Amino acid sequence: MPDLKISTITHGDTKTHLVSTSIVNWVILQDGNGVTLIDGGYPGHAPAVIESLRRIGSAPEEIRAALLTHAHVDHLGGLVRLRRSHPFDVFADPEEVGHARREYLEQADPSTIGPIAYRPKVIRWLGSIVPLGALDKSGLSDAVPFSDLSALPGSPVAVPTHGHTRGHSSFLAGDGEVLISGDAMISGHPIAKQRGPQCLGHTFTHDVPANHAAVASLADLDSVVVMPGHGPMLCGDLSTFVEQALTRTAG
Repeated sequence: MPDLKISTITHGDTKTHLVSTSIVNWVILQDGNGVTLIDGGYPGHAPAVIESLRRIGSAPEEIRAALLTHAHVDHLGGLVRLRRSHPFDVFADPEEVGHARREYLEQADPSTIGPIAYRPKVIRWLGSIVPLGALDKSGLSDAVPFSDLSALPGSPVAVPTHGHTRGHSSFLAGDGEVLISGDAMISGHPIAKQRGPQCLGHTFTHDVPANHAAVASLADLDSVVVMPGHGPMLCGDLSTFVEQALTRTAG
């Protein structure tokens, strides 16, 4: 079981939990109607997702649905495995559904990782993710495009941030106080040179200019908390985080 750190923001009757591991994060929205998962780590993280639910006083039986920021294996894989014993619907941006269903695969592979595979940080990262199922190509054949998400626990609001993948989505929670940025904007990564707001580069991103444009658009939001797909939670001025992220690249 990986070390889990849970950071919680409370807004009225809703709690937004960032569950962090040393490799990847997921988010749990919790209210009196149950929980909404946002992402689920690698396939091998499924037991850790269950443990994170237990730590916030919930259980897999309280999952009403899951949302994908995007369908890379480190965000989708845990949901695939968890649904084998705990069925729930999984929703994604309409542009990302085909990726989630594995009609195509749009993620890092030997052709993009090969040129940096000699780096010590990359070697260590690969050694940690392969046992977690990084090579698993399983998808969700019944993934559903989302529309209105207001009825889900936490009442998330989708924010299109296409670029990291062609249908990447971020989400707002806590009446907009919290931005769940997925991999559009992160705050750290096992192979990153530094911590803090940054964008993933060509190794991991489908369309870097589109991702930068999407991140730039986030500066207009009123959020004061960012829960990224990798790295620690950020609290402060979102426009400053965006400005910093656009000048830093990981991978």
